[in-house]
This record gives sequence, structure tokens and C-alpha cells, in this order.
Amino acid sequence: MVGLALFAAVGGFVVYSSFQLDTVTCEVCMEYRGNSQCRSVGGETEKEAQGGAIVNACAFISGGVTDRMACERGLPTSVRCW
Repeated sequence: MVGLALFAAVGGFVVYSSFQLDTVTCEVCMEYRGNSQCRSVGGETEKEAQGGAIVNACAFISGGVTDRMACERGLPTSVRCW
């Protein structure tokens, strides 16, 4: 009985958290080695959304793990959040 209640609670939390709407969306443009890319990502906070957009943009314009990490350490060319 306890196991079933615990399973239902965990399942309910997973369903509830999957329906949480992003509260902030940020579009970040990054430039690395002559390539540029803009990506939009939603998150619960502005910092989370910006970080996700930076990672996403750098994944498109870098060539490998080392380049991606260097790109992510760079400053965005533009940031717009709403």
C-alpha cells in the first residue's frame, strides 16, 4: 500500500512538472570563429534561459567539445528576453 502511494506521488510530480510553463524566454546570439547563430530557449529564470540559449547556439557553430566550451565562455553578441 505504501509503495503504491509512493509510486502515485512520484508519478503525479512527474506529470505536474512536465506541464510547468516556461516563465522566461531568451534569444541569444553568439559568434565564434566567424560563425554566428541565434537561438531561443525558455526557462524558469532568465539566467537559466540565457544559459540554455548560449549552449544551444554554440552547439551549432563550434566543431567539437573544446570549441564548444570556448564558444560558451564568450560574450553573446545580443540577448533579448521576454
